Amino acid sequence: MIPAPLAYLWAAPASLFGLALAATVVAGRGQARRHSGVLEVAGGLPGWLLARNLPFSGPVAAITLGHVVLAVSAAALEATRRHERVHVAQFERWGPLFPLVYPLASLLAWLRGGHPYLDNVFEIEARGERARSSGLGV
Repeated sequence: MIPAPLAYLWAAPASLFGLALAATVVAGRGQARRHSGVLEVAGGLPGWLLARNLPFSGPVAAITLGHVVLAVSAAALEATRRHERVHVAQFERWGPLFPLVYPLASLLAWLRGGHPYLDNVFEIEARGERARSSGLGV
């Protein structure tokens, strides 16, 4: 496990992008708060965009960029918190490489005949944590 200061530094490029998007939420009267070392932001332009169609996945409730989670609403932040924390850990593990390996994992899933989002190994890991934490098993 990477010590916390190094994990923040390693994920910083994505977090900085997330902070830039978070600034638009705060300027547009969205909500922002810190929870467990992660900036959680709801609403605003990013929330509006997430509720529309993202490539390969369609509308999503939340997205993680380093140590910043952007969501369509405060309720979405609550509902997706465990899932998005797995993505935070993935950013801590992969750092600036994560924005490269994530789409490569989607491409690999698609080339294998799967769905680029649902069969992406990073999404499978995040869904597995949600299932474990709810007692559903995997």
